[in-house]
Amino acid sequence: MKDRRWDVRSGTRPAVRLADLAQLVRAPAALSVPGDILAGAAAAGRPLGAPTLGVMGSSVCLYWAGMALNDYADATIDAVERPERPVPSGRVPRSTALAVAGALTAAGLGLAAASGGRRSVLAALPLTGVIWAYDLKLKSTPAGAAAMASARTLDVLAGALAAARPGGTGRALLRGAAPAALVGAHTYTLSALSRHEISGAPARVPASTLAAATTTALAAALPAVRTAIASARAGTAEPSPGRTAGSAVRRYPGSHPTTRSAVTRAAVVGAGALAYLGTYGTAQIRAVREPSGENVRRAVGAGILGFLPLQTALTARSGATAVAAALGVAHPLARRLARRVSPT
Repeated sequence: MKDRRWDVRSGTRPAVRLADLAQLVRAPAALSVPGDILAGAAAAGRPLGAPTLGVMGSSVCLYWAGMALNDYADATIDAVERPERPVPSGRVPRSTALAVAGALTAAGLGLAAASGGRRSVLAALPLTGVIWAYDLKLKSTPAGAAAMASARTLDVLAGALAAARPGGTGRALLRGAAPAALVGAHTYTLSALSRHEISGAPARVPASTLAAATTTALAAALPAVRTAIASARAGTAEPSPGRTAGSAVRRYPGSHPTTRSAVTRAAVVGAGALAYLGTYGTAQIRAVREPSGENVRRAVGAGILGFLPLQTALTARSGATAVAAALGVAHPLARRLARRVSPT
């Protein structure tokens, strides 16, 4: 891309273009964020509501803030390894990247306060702290992958808190723990891979992250599949002694809405898990066969977008199948947008 630096003769700097800011914050990658909130809120029992929507907006702002802060912190390294990025190419001044990060952080905290009050702010503050600590200090340390995983884990729990009923904070957090852990596990594999985007990786790295991703997909899908199988078996159960066939049908009707919903839920969960493995898993297999920097970078990009089908599976698993299906539709849209603005 053309380098747009200071005009030395006039002493002015060209105005920053909106397209450059979109690249700075990896705008399309933010589509992977609302699903964290939905997965947590669905687990807590209320996937949609004004607080949930507000917390989604807050998390998107904080995600974008993290991307801008990342490029501010990595300006020197990116000048060598990723010179096409907005800051090292001169299209966005480093000071502007920091200002964008600060403004988006303030916006994220403000949205959290406006939408969910004290409870949402208490969720957003540690998330903000982890994001800033990761970008400014922890990224290049052994704790980097764990810090990034904890950020996405906190994001899912923020959704559970947003959906919690009065007095039900503890229960909401408990119910949101499983999807939060699975999103965190996915994030950890992604962070481990991202350390090798430039120089490539030993084949054992994408092989281990592939195994972890496969385990994550199975853990997301199997509970819903088991529930559907048990529901179908109950629907065809023989009447027990002392019961008429009619009473058995009323209790275990094969066409009962509960049975149908369990099968539908399992279908949506399975589709999400398969889409997750079909994109992120396939990219990792390619990286195992040839662990070059380019293939690892593609796997990282697929993993960022892979949040969407994983979130689809987790949201459907909690019973919000319609919301999950809508989330699944966003995945191909995100992949299309990623061809225009890189998510990495």
